[in-house]
Amino acid sequence: MSTRVSPGRTDAMGMLEGRRAVVTGAASGLGSAITSAFRDAGAEVVTMDLAGSVDLECDVADEASVTRAFESAAQTLGRIDVLVNSAGVLTESPAEQMSLQTWDATIAVDLTGVFLCTRAVLGGMREQRWGRVINLASQLGIKGGIGLAHYSAAKAGVIGFTKSVALEVAGDNVLVNAIAPGPIDTPMVAGITEDWKAAKKAELPLGRFGVPEEVAPTAVLLASDPGGNLYVGQTLGPNSGDVMP
Repeated sequence: MSTRVSPGRTDAMGMLEGRRAVVTGAASGLGSAITSAFRDAGAEVVTMDLAGSVDLECDVADEASVTRAFESAAQTLGRIDVLVNSAGVLTESPAEQMSLQTWDATIAVDLTGVFLCTRAVLGGMREQRWGRVINLASQLGIKGGIGLAHYSAAKAGVIGFTKSVALEVAGDNVLVNAIAPGPIDTPMVAGITEDWKAAKKAELPLGRFGVPEEVAPTAVLLASDPGGNLYVGQTLGPNSGDVMP
């Protein structure tokens, strides 16, 4: 089945008017698509990544790098209303053969990075009594995946982290939620073997992977007011039917 998305204007115009956002992992894939959707919806966005055409360089696994980048973003924007934690890495290895280096590198970016970036914005959001944190998890954090124990563990951690922090800060009108996409055609997924991708497509009720532009509207919803106002610690699943909670 085709993964083509019909072009055209969406109903999101103006939904984020006046909001100021930071998107990590914004150079490509989901981060890039969410950045475009946020800007189309009226938000001012500061983009972060390790490299590429972004506003600020940031290694989300490095505490000092995160501190520098978020201080700069806050100065540029004046305040941070919305954070999207989209930075991530994906490699494939059976657990029995996985090196500690591979495990640690995945946990550092995909889980610790979410913690460091979220921690960097919570104080300001609580002070202004408005904020949205949107964490990119994965359906594999719910169901697991062969050859992806490290990635699945990190994303399961993101889901647990999301729920816990949501409980801590919801009283200050800071809403923390996650998006757990299914397999999406992105540069990150391009590094996974064709055999794995073929087997995964065969499992999906929809019969195809998604594309980033099909996930980005979920982030716009969670960031919006009033559309996102009742989501607290939730994990939304644009996943081609791979997981049905």
